[in-house]
Amino acid sequence: MKQFRVIYLLAGFLFVLVACSKDYEAIPLEKVTIEYVFDKDDSLGTYANKFLNSIYSKLPGGYNRVAGDLLDAASDDAISGFTGTTAVSQLATGAYTSYAVINEETPWGSAYAAIRAASIFVSNINISPVKETLPNGYSIRYAWKAEARFIRALFYFELLKRYGGIPLMGDTVRALGDDVQVPRSSFADCVKYIVNECDAIKDSLRPNPIAAPEVNSHRATRGAALALKARVLLYAASPLFNGQNIDESNTLTGYANYDKERWKLAADAARTLIEERSFSLLPNFKNIFITQNNSEIIFFRQNGNSDEIENTNGPVGFAKVARGRTNPTQELVDAFPTDAGLSITDPASGYNPIDPYTHRDPRLTMSILYNGARWLNTEIQTFEGGQHRPGGADPGTKTGYYMRKFMGNFENATQYSSVPHDWIYLRYTEVLLNFAEAENEYNGATGEVYQVLKDLRARAGITAGDDGMYGLKAGLSLDEMREVIRNERRIELAFEEHRFWDIRRWKIAEQVYNRGLHGMSIIRNGADLTYDVVEVFKPVFTGPKMYLYPIPYDEVVKNDNMRQNPGW
Repeated sequence: MKQFRVIYLLAGFLFVLVACSKDYEAIPLEKVTIEYVFDKDDSLGTYANKFLNSIYSKLPGGYNRVAGDLLDAASDDAISGFTGTTAVSQLATGAYTSYAVINEETPWGSAYAAIRAASIFVSNINISPVKETLPNGYSIRYAWKAEARFIRALFYFELLKRYGGIPLMGDTVRALGDDVQVPRSSFADCVKYIVNECDAIKDSLRPNPIAAPEVNSHRATRGAALALKARVLLYAASPLFNGQNIDESNTLTGYANYDKERWKLAADAARTLIEERSFSLLPNFKNIFITQNNSEIIFFRQNGNSDEIENTNGPVGFAKVARGRTNPTQELVDAFPTDAGLSITDPASGYNPIDPYTHRDPRLTMSILYNGARWLNTEIQTFEGGQHRPGGADPGTKTGYYMRKFMGNFENATQYSSVPHDWIYLRYTEVLLNFAEAENEYNGATGEVYQVLKDLRARAGITAGDDGMYGLKAGLSLDEMREVIRNERRIELAFEEHRFWDIRRWKIAEQVYNRGLHGMSIIRNGADLTYDVVEVFKPVFTGPKMYLYPIPYDEVVKNDNMRQNPGW
């Protein structure tokens, strides 16, 4: 059955190419074959390039992609504002099986369809005699081939972090009737394959900064290959796979033994990209997500300009209907320090529980809309019965908060307008945090680790203090610095599909999920406000099996060599 699906997928690609080209309209559809895409007489590679772009289009869009919600609404950072049962609430409560998996867009079938399409490209692009060269003298054909290999490697990693070891297909493009009883490769072999792919293609990809960004900025570059390699090695070094394997005798679910050197591999991979100095922190945190081709973006999926993110996630209560879909939790809000860089639990922080949003890390205001925050030329009212939390048929936020991140600069506007909403897969901040985490695990809280945190806090607008430490304590132990890095990662990368996977790879999901998530209930009495933290949702984590997704039942049934994950 899988083979029928992928053949129809290729036919779909070819149909798109026909429909998009007047030159191809006269050709009967039944005569459109792979030779027309990879044409030995097409020196421009016109249709091969279109095929490659169709592979890029297989990358998930990111925003609200899980049946209308962000994946982070299945973590402890947010919950869905939808009033009924949602896919993310099922993810957060373990309400899924191998028979009824969550439609999370990236898993098994769609990922392997994209992998197969990439392999078709890799196996056939040499047929096209493309003459154009890049500024470095490389044939553009080699760059295109490397781009397809990058996308394939990225999809393999998306599968790996969900399922553990998965079948590696190599460059083989199987046809109907071929043996498809391919077993899962070990976790170690999958990591090795993806890392080797990144190493093999990095010098064939376009260098950074990319030339002609107005047409090429969406393409995978050398920086993307290096950043993906660093991410893969970080996951491989993390507790879930490195030392705390959920089934220590099972090579599909991780390594058999802990090896500290895996942290060094991850740190060195991130350091390589950092030292190339091709990317840098954008001075304004808020603009990272709405300014195209900026210095921090390494790889993204083009989504174009729209106001869809605002309409889906913006507060209710305005003339332009918004759905308030993503509701940040109190747990996430409390993770943001004060503007002096001190935790709100620190007696020296100056945090005031009856004025909880004043003198906080500026990233709080740039990421979350809270009571009193400015939006659409209005002060947000999320107290009970307020304009933006009215209750009734359209109740508004369940937590007292709305997501602000990714949206345009609409604080003083009267209505939304179209702004860029590309989904960023890889950005420089993550590389810095990947380095800091891996370096700390290997060498402890070195000066380089401290510098990463200082740089991020300085960019955020946290005050340096008389000691120039941005609220960081000197002489932190490895364990203490680990907690600092994890919190910095949480607030810096909020809503970017990291927290859901981080709490799994750190193997802390059991303690994170098996406690209630909270919001803020605010009661207004005249000019006075009373703040009360209340439980709003109870996630469930039903044992170690939930650290990995189940292999879909259909895949196990039709492949005698397919092994299911433990507990499923």
